[in-house]
Formats: sequence, C-alpha cells, structure tokens
Amino acid sequence: MKSRAESFSARVVEWQRIHGRHSLPWQQTRDPYRVWLSEIMLQQTQVSTVLGYYNLFLQRFPDVTSLAAASIDDVFAMWSGLGYYSRARNLHKCAQAVVSEHGGSFPSSSTQLAELPGIGRSTAAAVAAFCFGERVAILDGNVKRVLSRVLAFDGDLASAANERELWAHATRLLPDEGIEAYTQGLMDLGATVCVTRSPHCLLCPVRVDCEALKSADVESFPVKTRKLKRGRREHVWLWLQWRDRLWLSQRPDKGVWSGLWSLPEFESGEAFDALAVQWPGEGEALDSFTHVLTHLDWRLHPIRWTLPEKTAASKVDAVIAALPGGRWFTLAEALAAGVPAPLRKLLSAR
Repeated sequence: MKSRAESFSARVVEWQRIHGRHSLPWQQTRDPYRVWLSEIMLQQTQVSTVLGYYNLFLQRFPDVTSLAAASIDDVFAMWSGLGYYSRARNLHKCAQAVVSEHGGSFPSSSTQLAELPGIGRSTAAAVAAFCFGERVAILDGNVKRVLSRVLAFDGDLASAANERELWAHATRLLPDEGIEAYTQGLMDLGATVCVTRSPHCLLCPVRVDCEALKSADVESFPVKTRKLKRGRREHVWLWLQWRDRLWLSQRPDKGVWSGLWSLPEFESGEAFDALAVQWPGEGEALDSFTHVLTHLDWRLHPIRWTLPEKTAASKVDAVIAALPGGRWFTLAEALAAGVPAPLRKLLSAR
C-alpha cells in the first residue's frame, strides 16, 4: 500500500501531466539561466505579465554572460514596468557572480545556488529541480497555500520557526522520482486551482488528502498574521523641458524605484512654487493620478515646466543646480532608459 506521501505526489504528477501548464516558454528548456530568469520574474508578478517581458529580455540578454556584461541602466530599461526593481539589481549581481565565481555556469545544487545574490531557498530549489533533477522541495507562495491547506497546517507563517516546519513537511512529501513534474504540478495547482479566494476544490486532484477541505475551512489557510501596512505619499513631479530634452534624476539605490531614472519630486506645490518663482518660462499642471504600489498609494501631481529655447545655458544651469543630480534626456532616450512605469506612460502620452 502506498504511503500518504506517495499517494499525494502521484496524484500531483498525474494531474500535472494531463491538466497542468505545459506551454510556458520557460518550460521548454533545462537551461538554468532561462529557468532562473523566469523564477525571478514570477516573484510577486502574474504569469500573464511576465509573458510580455520574458522573451524580450532574452532577446536583449540571451545568456548569463551578456547580462553580466551589461550596465545596470540597460537592465533596468528592460525591466521597466515589472516592478520590484530590487529583483533587477539582484539579477544583475547574480549574473556577475555566476560569471566571476563559477565560470559562467550555474551551480547544479540548490545549496550552492542559494548562496548567489538574490536567490532564496525556494528559487534555488526550483532551478535545481527543473534543470538538474535534484530531489528538493520548493516553498513559494502558491506551494505554501497548497501544502498548508492539504495538511491543515495552522502555524503562523509570519514566524520563521513555523515556516521551517512547513519546509520539513514539504520535504517529507517529495516523490522518489519525477521531481520536475511534481514541482511544476504544485506550482500549477496553487496558480490555477488552489487559489487564494474561492478555490476550485472540486477540480483538485488532492482533495481526498486535504484536511482543510474536510473541515470546510479552506480559506483560513495559510495562516499569516503579520500584514503589510499600507502608506500614503503625495508629491509634485517636475517635468522640466528645455528644447528637445527633459531633466531626469537617478533615484537612490534603496527605496521605491531604486536606481531608476525619474522626475524630480517636491513635497508640495508650495515648495515647488517657492523654487520656481524666478525661473524663466512657464508651467503647465498635468492631470494628477495615484500610483498604487504593494505597500503604498502614491498621489503624483505632474507639472511640465518649459524653459524658453533661447534661455542662456548659464540660467539653465542655475535652474538645475537646485534639483537633484541628473542629466538631460531626449524623449526617445528617456523612453529607452530604465524609468518607472507611470513615468513611461506619462511621457508616451505627450
């Protein structure tokens, strides 16, 4: 008689073979570079969004060597719109580490992969399982949801100790063979059947094993009490135009949109007016909008200030001296650079 773990894994593998996803571009390869790239892009981002970026990114950076050799600005430019830009920075650092420390070849074990910049335990396990067949558990958001419901695991996953316990359960459920299909099957179950709200339990291949379903309390799992507090922020956004160029400043390495090129910000309209009172030219208030981030609602009030074409360079220098450091971009250069998605949308509409 099969053990519970054997029965569970067999159901997942069989379901994945018939009903799982098979046509995603990163499923057609065992190249660790391409699998790793997909895993990083899929963190906190839906598959439908990633599909619009994945192939374009590979066209620009077809292998880890080309990515490592690129400038961070080029990487940001290709990542612009995907959000969570620290992922792009870590992606670049990781590529450089693979080239400098591993001769351009990704390590084949999850333990070694997890030592690389920006690769956590679950991502390392996914690459090792898909590309090298290592029998190792993953525990991304989808898999946490599936396993916590199947096991009715009520430990608060905000606690590191409870998460380690769930890792141990995940490892005990691993099949002896077919790790690739099993891993993909768990991901697919979490993404398409065992979803956060209104899960499709009647379609689930492991419903007979699901302790949460037996208690009719599926949506109570996983348990995680620590919730992100949303904040609010409001700024004036300055689009400074002179001739055919606009002024962009590079954002700090930490914080929202770290490292991207963006418009200078002011705490209020009064703060901007006080600075611009002696500027030549005139300003135009554009439509305000709210940019929604995971942890923040950011209200932005763009003002387009156009300096007269004949303004002396010395006067232009005096204007930008009061702004955060940056440089002039043509519109085409700005749209080709690493800029935040709302700025790209603003510039494209003008």
